[in-house]
Amino acid sequence: MELPIILVFIIIGISILLFITELFPVDKIAFFIIVALVLLQLTTPEEAISGFANSATITILALMILAVGLEENGVIQLLSDGIKKLKILPLILLTPAFMIISASISAFISTTAVVIIFIKIVTQLSEKYGFSSSRLLMPISFAGILGGSCTLMGTSTNLIVNAIAKKNGVEAFSFFEFSIFGITFFVIGLIIMSIASRFLPRSKQSDLRKDYDIESYVFTIKVTSESPLIGKTFGSLKFLDDNETKVLKLIRDKQVINDPGKYIKLMDKDNLVVMSNMDNLQSLITKNGFILNEKRQNQQKENYGDGTEEPKSDMSYIEVLILPGSNLIGKTLKALRRISFQGAFPIAIKKRKNLRNTRERLLRKNIKDINLKPGDRVLLEMQEHKISELYEIENIAILNEHEFKPNVPNSKRMLALLILLTVIALAATSVLSILAASLVGVGAMLLTNVIQLEGVYQKVNWQIIFLLAGMIPLGIAMTNSGADTWISSNLLVLMDGQPPLIVLGLLFGITLILSGIISNNATAIIMAPIAIAVASGLNLDIKTFLLAVMFGANFSFFTPVGYQTNTLIYGTGAYKFKHFLIIGGILSLTLWVVGTLLLSMQL
Repeated sequence: MELPIILVFIIIGISILLFITELFPVDKIAFFIIVALVLLQLTTPEEAISGFANSATITILALMILAVGLEENGVIQLLSDGIKKLKILPLILLTPAFMIISASISAFISTTAVVIIFIKIVTQLSEKYGFSSSRLLMPISFAGILGGSCTLMGTSTNLIVNAIAKKNGVEAFSFFEFSIFGITFFVIGLIIMSIASRFLPRSKQSDLRKDYDIESYVFTIKVTSESPLIGKTFGSLKFLDDNETKVLKLIRDKQVINDPGKYIKLMDKDNLVVMSNMDNLQSLITKNGFILNEKRQNQQKENYGDGTEEPKSDMSYIEVLILPGSNLIGKTLKALRRISFQGAFPIAIKKRKNLRNTRERLLRKNIKDINLKPGDRVLLEMQEHKISELYEIENIAILNEHEFKPNVPNSKRMLALLILLTVIALAATSVLSILAASLVGVGAMLLTNVIQLEGVYQKVNWQIIFLLAGMIPLGIAMTNSGADTWISSNLLVLMDGQPPLIVLGLLFGITLILSGIISNNATAIIMAPIAIAVASGLNLDIKTFLLAVMFGANFSFFTPVGYQTNTLIYGTGAYKFKHFLIIGGILSLTLWVVGTLLLSMQL
């Protein structure tokens, strides 16, 4: 094995390890890959940055911009309102109905965007009508992935495989070329998930106090000079008698006293780290002359003036979901409070897995020092009339809120929808390529002022763009070094004399497993060149092998990290890893067997 091939394998191995451990964000990992390829001379500098100009990357960016236009002009909200009408159906029919709608829309719009819509809808309906949201979210996510596999523009994975195929001289896929396979896989998924939904965990009705463990959440409050409690001992403080409020720490003159004794007296400018529920906190502040902390007071002054005007009391609590690509990822609650949050103040964080904030644990480490990840939720306090300003924050989804509907003229909404339908029609009829049709659609939205570039810059998920731009050169490096040829030649020796069915099934299975560990896009970039080389070496149909990679990369149902939508519902549906491993594993295994048999019929 030559040195360049070894270096490529080392880069791939380290990249997979970084993806698994989440030591760095995926966009940063992708940039490191670009740098490594240039330094090790596995690609030229021009090849290393070619991912930014790749047709698949630009197509995905254009489709993201179209999705932003639909959201900003109320098309998504219109869709959401229509789906809510399905609440009249019994739960046994609601699951397949939502799956069919999710799959149908995902065939033409970003699967992630579709699932975010359903997360909002299902959360609201479950609270209002008392059914379990976790019985629906996993089937909806899986249906979105399966629906996206039905058309060429359904997922970024399909576009990437198609771009690699064209670059290697293989005939490009048409818009609906593999739709019959996608529909078959969806029907199988519909049957399995409709049955499996009965075995999913039953989530309790949403309650902010229970949902966030607010009974045991830690607040920092400061004693002001107006407090009537100055000079009193902790043992005489009546608000500590109810056992629902506990002083964990006293911070005085930069000295920290854990679990202050009952004979210590309260002094002006003391900071107290208090464990309390939301109801007691409000009473604690208003009756005893405390403030939440100086940073909170300063923020109120910035938002409401110099203090001469009393802030309004219409405070509300808003639950937001952190999405992949958010610039809030990696930040702590402490850091969030230093950021301008459009007048909102971060109160609590809920991790993807339930975090128990026992008193002993809080004395060791404050929850404010725990980092945010995609799928986490943040509870914000803000004035009701300022909720609309949260929509300016990129890559978050507002789950629970007072109703806010942007004032968009109906004509503009219809225009945005018409532009999307035109893009789909142009691409589906092959009048224009998907790239050309998408660019025309973006141009039409800009020309008619349906979207503004300022909003696009904030709402596009740039993590995906950088991930593609970094991974695509890795595929070039595999070709330059001969790594893809080395892998394929060894596979051919290993499979010598084996029927095509076995070879195809092995490629499908390897792709499926790899996509459950790293992103589906990265898997497609690594495996597509290998599929082309193996098919060429066996003189078999290349497109069939590319479809195996395409479907295998999409069908990563057995982990919550292989596909973005799985990551999102992992934090909102009260699921454990075992639910993905068992239920998603059964679905993946079934689709692998059926997919291998169906695709082998084309050989």
